Amino acid sequence: MHSPSDFRKGLRIMVDGQPYFVIEYQHFKMGRGKANIRTKLKHIKTGAVVEKVFGSNDSFKAPDVQNRAMQYLYENSGEFAFMDSNTFDQINVPIDNLGNAKWYLIENQEYRLLFLDNEAISIEFPASVVLKVIETEPSAKGDTVTNITKPAKLETGLVVKVPSFIKEGNKVKVDTRTGEYLERSR
Repeated sequence: MHSPSDFRKGLRIMVDGQPYFVIEYQHFKMGRGKANIRTKLKHIKTGAVVEKVFGSNDSFKAPDVQNRAMQYLYENSGEFAFMDSNTFDQINVPIDNLGNAKWYLIENQEYRLLFLDNEAISIEFPASVVLKVIETEPSAKGDTVTNITKPAKLETGLVVKVPSFIKEGNKVKVDTRTGEYLERSR
């Protein structure tokens, strides 16, 4: 059981029998009354965002979410195929369930998928991933002095702004939370 004092971004809770995760929360107290917590919650399945206010004595169950290691195989007409690493069962996950995660998926890599009611709802990524640059403009002489950036297309199709010294074939580290270039990688 969770209480409002446990709230943090990403915490998964059940509210009115529905699974949500916390996007934002703020403690507030008015006058002599008890403390309340104002939250923004995102529905795990539908993605709908709601605002709710809870008392400091409320309690919440955690939704029954399973975490499984699965290997990403391929993308086919808006669905991503994954294979369970233990049972070799294959599932197709619609692109809508993954959101921006599609830009960080590399074939034959293993990822942790979250399941709710036997339906894949999201993927857990590390804070950053290393991707290969497949297309970018060549740099001009003298551009290395200033902070000039240029667009680069990565192996997953993601386009990020990179410094001018990055060339095709280089590997770059990208932040999975913001989609921004972090550094060149080896």
